[in-house]
Amino acid sequence: MTLHLSKDKILEPSRLNERILFVGSSGGHLAQLVSLKPWWSANERAWVTFPTPDAEAILAAERDVTWAYFPTTRNIPNLLRNTRLAFSVVRRFKPTVIVSTGAGSAVPFFVLGRALGISTVYIEVFDRVESPTLTGRLCRPFSDLMLVQWREQLGLYRDAQLVGRLL
Repeated sequence: MTLHLSKDKILEPSRLNERILFVGSSGGHLAQLVSLKPWWSANERAWVTFPTPDAEAILAAERDVTWAYFPTTRNIPNLLRNTRLAFSVVRRFKPTVIVSTGAGSAVPFFVLGRALGISTVYIEVFDRVESPTLTGRLCRPFSDLMLVQWREQLGLYRDAQLVGRLL
């Protein structure tokens, strides 16, 4: 999948009928993915996030939502559970692209996506300008496209592209 930026800095799919798998923590990570609605609204999509009240409310109208295990930071049992979850969701949904703003639950999905030849897009969060996030560093080797929201973030990742602020 090739993505390009419009003059409004919104991602636009280069072909129709994408099957987009969004993986992200609840809260601000999910809000940034939801802000891409002009891009994803016409495509098949599935969501993986944490079962928090805000996520449940935001995704109430979505047909395909899977709840990930948290906490993820330094939690090996939940990493293993989310890895098993990644296999299950990817096998069932068959995405053409996996998109994430982090955090930790994204890692097994990106590793699996790369292994299966599924396009992966990581969008670094807008609140980390001076240093890369742990998830960004872990997902970068498995990302086909690395997007950042601030010009200052361009130096954090090789070949990163500026998408502009999502929120």
